[in-house]
Amino acid sequence: MAAFGSVFMPEMALASFENNQWTDASIVSADSISLHPGAHVLHYSSTCFEGLKAFRHEDGSVHVFRMDQNVKRFAQSSKLLALPELDNEQVTQMIKDIVAKYAQDVPLPPGSMYIRPTHIGTEAAVGKAAAPSLTSMVYVLLSPVGDYFAGGSKALRLLLDETGQRCAPHMGMIKSGGNYASALAPTLEAKQQYQADQILFCPNGYITETGAANFLLVDGNEIITKALDSTFLHGVTRSSILTIAEDLGMTVSEREISVEELLERAAKPGTEAMLSGTAAVLTSVGTFIHNGEDIKVGSGEEGPIANKLRQALNDIQWGKAPDTHNWLTKIA
Repeated sequence: MAAFGSVFMPEMALASFENNQWTDASIVSADSISLHPGAHVLHYSSTCFEGLKAFRHEDGSVHVFRMDQNVKRFAQSSKLLALPELDNEQVTQMIKDIVAKYAQDVPLPPGSMYIRPTHIGTEAAVGKAAAPSLTSMVYVLLSPVGDYFAGGSKALRLLLDETGQRCAPHMGMIKSGGNYASALAPTLEAKQQYQADQILFCPNGYITETGAANFLLVDGNEIITKALDSTFLHGVTRSSILTIAEDLGMTVSEREISVEELLERAAKPGTEAMLSGTAAVLTSVGTFIHNGEDIKVGSGEEGPIANKLRQALNDIQWGKAPDTHNWLTKIA
């Protein structure tokens, strides 16, 4: 089985911003990009992307999940990186067109078609360290993926880091490659030193997120997560899980959580911690590592509420439960 996100469809949708306007989008070979070695993106990281999925239902139809939210966040990231302003309608159509072209290749559940819209600054200008790229390119790649937990899921070990942070605070809500790169070295160090799976960045003693996922805590009937601000990524899966939790009668609290409170609550029986993201959906956290000590979360195993919330979200995505929030866009 190929690694998640390492197999691609042979074509992608592409549009360029040149002479102050977007070209018409076209479907081109996925290996057809040509970039000048002085391209702005290669030197000054003028890049952002999205991750969303298309799902095949039992009747054979194909649906994209929460595309409007991803396109909106893509446009926001582009704006905050001073990239040329996106045409949201054009990007939406590009996603629809390329997914429709490869509708037959969308795997059956638990697989899906992972969709990766990407926006990069293309102007060849190494003198523009403090100026934006006047030209850019948007493309939409497709990658058929299997079950993220094909090898079996297990509760994760999270290192609580109160000194570092994932990225510069004003960059947190931008889905940009540099944010992921800046979390890599500390995460690899945590894996080596503590056998941690991820770091939960807690600058000044308050939780934010891990290198690639949002964090949620469940205590009884309450689901608690950090309130939205500019320091961390506004996950579409996070938002979906909170909505489903409310639908199931849970109390949703979006607020600051200190490491102290987190550890106090973790010790209680029935407490659960979880990470949310597009790829894995929802993953249980079984252990916090704090000051060199392992602290079990609840039972230390996968939690029943995490499984229930993940299943409820999957059922909507897979067409097995009603789409009461109009999250799905039928493509084919």
